[in-house]
Amino acid sequence: MKICLIHNFYQLYGGEDHVYGVEKKLLTDHQHEVLEFTRHNDEIREFNGFQRAALVGITTYNSRVKQEFRKFVENNRPDILHFHNTFPLISPAVYSVGKELNIPVVQTIHNYRFFCANGLLYRKGKVCEDCFGKSFPWPAIAHACYRNSRLQSSTVAAMQAFHRLRKTWMKEIDTLIALTDFGKRKLLQAGFPGERIRIKPHFIHPDPGYEGVKGGYALFVGRLSVEKGVETLLSSWRNLSSIPLKIIGDGPLKVELRKYDRQEKLGSVEFLGRLPHPEVVPLMKKANFLVAPSECYETFGLIAIEAFACGTPVIASRLGAMQEIIDDGRTGLHFESGNVQDLAQKARWAWEHSSKMLEMGKEARKEYEDKYTAEKNYQMLMDIYHKAIDNKKRSI
Repeated sequence: MKICLIHNFYQLYGGEDHVYGVEKKLLTDHQHEVLEFTRHNDEIREFNGFQRAALVGITTYNSRVKQEFRKFVENNRPDILHFHNTFPLISPAVYSVGKELNIPVVQTIHNYRFFCANGLLYRKGKVCEDCFGKSFPWPAIAHACYRNSRLQSSTVAAMQAFHRLRKTWMKEIDTLIALTDFGKRKLLQAGFPGERIRIKPHFIHPDPGYEGVKGGYALFVGRLSVEKGVETLLSSWRNLSSIPLKIIGDGPLKVELRKYDRQEKLGSVEFLGRLPHPEVVPLMKKANFLVAPSECYETFGLIAIEAFACGTPVIASRLGAMQEIIDDGRTGLHFESGNVQDLAQKARWAWEHSSKMLEMGKEARKEYEDKYTAEKNYQMLMDIYHKAIDNKKRSI
């Protein structure tokens, strides 16, 4: 099969970029011909004043990129177009190429950007769905939801309003890939037809392997930002001085969190900064448990299933996709999102019941083997592709 992957890379490498890369490798490993049409947000750094002023128009409808993409597709004639991210430089203008050339369009929903300016459904420390059902997302501008800037939020809001009015996403995307049942429900809430939504989670490859030997510490891996719940995590550790906690990651709260650690004299917390992935895996395999305290709706929980692959149970917020991925009492534990006392209580229980957590780790490993391996994922992806192609043929 000849597959065209479309992706706009972010300036800071993140989960969406990672998934794009591993899915591309999955396809090439199975001998498919993979074409790539990509842009990178580093291009914006080279923009002159005029180009920056024109960014609102480019983000909303980039006709130049559409022409370039159409020519690319006409020259290569792929069997399917699989979109990961078009924001901001590719723009939703390119979706129509699939309809114009009778090629099926598949879109993986990595975030909530279709109906939320910041893509998180999160504002000022709380879940926010204020823009659902609105033809123009005024709340996003009023609250400066995108990068704390009303100007930049206006750019995203204009893009959303234009394409809602034009019904771009409704008419020009044949199949939407949600990562969880929760993600599907959000798409349904936003008005997308259920028959176009398929569920396919992410996967972990290569398999890190399972050892079952633990090193006597808890672990957090992720961005040090408000929505990831790291402030709640550190606050809960004031009462957990006997439990070593390793924190891997970087982000806007790094300085503030380290200052809090010194002021409170936590003692048991160790900041390791951002580490290369090969250095993270051994630490994850030996952790007694991973803590995933997100306070926003995660579209998935890639770090959680990586912990599963390592045989490490997860203590996670009872919120969104994470509530779905972690089976409370079997592959980990839930706590109330943002509740310092509840997190501390669950972490203390996990520490004091190491044998129970080892059993949960074994169950987590089984969950990975049943649902999140590359081969299982490949089968699901091929099923989505073939059905999208068959449906397109029937509609012509």
